[in-house]
Amino acid sequence: MSSTSQSDFDYLFKLLLIGDSGVGKSSLLLSFTSDSFEELSPTIGVDFKIKMVTMGGKRLKLAIWDTAGQERFRTLTSSYYRGAQGIIMVYDVTRRDTFTNLADIWAKEIELYSTNQDCIKMLVGNKVDKESGRAVTKKEGIDLARQFGCLFLECSARTRVNVEKCFEELVLKILEAPSLLADGSTGVKKNIFKQNPTQDADAPVSTCC
Repeated sequence: MSSTSQSDFDYLFKLLLIGDSGVGKSSLLLSFTSDSFEELSPTIGVDFKIKMVTMGGKRLKLAIWDTAGQERFRTLTSSYYRGAQGIIMVYDVTRRDTFTNLADIWAKEIELYSTNQDCIKMLVGNKVDKESGRAVTKKEGIDLARQFGCLFLECSARTRVNVEKCFEELVLKILEAPSLLADGSTGVKKNIFKQNPTQDADAPVSTCC
């Protein structure tokens, strides 16, 4: 994976990070986009960062949206599911509730709000650097990913283990989906940066892997 210039790209992909507050979504995003780690305060509403990469011989512009995990921001963030080609569902391997909430809350949100039927999903267990405090086994993560038809990976935003791999595997899978490629081609560049946070979205989702 290598960087490329800001203006010249073949595809624009919208990726979404979802999951409970405090699981490390913002830290994962920062670790991937700026090669650093910070203990960050909870995201208010939605934040996003741009990363230019070259993969599979294609120059890609990744717009990665980091959503707030708190309940009170749910309606505010629903419109950000619209048009996402990839969704990363993040949990904290040391907090079982963040894992069970993926099935109880977040997977249902994807069903409700995602507008891309072929959207690629990935389940990511963060904070594997805290192995001694682990509350969710890797096998449980793999089993849940199979249940939802997701890619799966464990990583650590703090040590950067598998951080780049998370985004790389997701994007490579998107590159294999013709409908998502058509969606992200420069010929249909959409104003994904001008969505109003107060809007709502609608529609269903499915598959991968």
